[in-house]
Amino acid sequence: MISRTWSRMSIAFFVAIAVLSVYSMVALATSGQKAATGELSASGQVTVNGQAAISGATVFSGAVITTAANSSATVSLGKAGRVELMPNSSIKLSFSDSTISASLDAGRLRVSTLAGVSAIVTTKDGAAVADASDAASFMVDVECGNTIVASQGGKVELRTADKATPIAAGSQDTAGQAAPGTRCTRLTRAATFGHLHGGALAALLLAAGGAVAAAIIATTHNNDINLGGSVIVISPSK
Repeated sequence: MISRTWSRMSIAFFVAIAVLSVYSMVALATSGQKAATGELSASGQVTVNGQAAISGATVFSGAVITTAANSSATVSLGKAGRVELMPNSSIKLSFSDSTISASLDAGRLRVSTLAGVSAIVTTKDGAAVADASDAASFMVDVECGNTIVASQGGKVELRTADKATPIAAGSQDTAGQAAPGTRCTRLTRAATFGHLHGGALAALLLAAGGAVAAAIIATTHNNDINLGGSVIVISPSK
């Protein structure tokens, strides 16, 4: 009877050891999995989470990346793709092996993905979304206060609260309203020639045209020019 009891206790003990071993192996395997990281390439003044960063620095998911004036940064994400920041830009970047997610607070960025990787860039006006079915490349610009999304390839959409607009390669779309005084509104103003108003500019062009016409007539008529009345100017060659 005692031997049977000891036998059962031994079996239970070895079963417990086996179970603990399995759990330990799973835990070690989980802890051994590396989190997705990116590599930074910086030009000029670039910060990551508020700290100055240089090329070669490791970027972890959830990092806030900022570029100063005349500065840029590229985060290479291996097989997932890459994210490029233009001058005066700021984003919060999250990523995994199959997703790229960025929140663009200022400036411009370009996202490039491989097939099998989805991407989304959110702004205050909406979101630019790239489908994972194809490789994609697109730019998002919030410099003017609104959101401009331009696609270079792939299945890209601009999604707002009330609609989703597909953006074909080589085209762009906007959401929101450009802030007054920004480059976007300045580009729509009528061009001016210095401080001349339209009438003065037209008169100047008319006078220039008349001078050119007179020179042509002089050449065509062997430099004999009749200015009207009885005054005749004779070419010295005669």
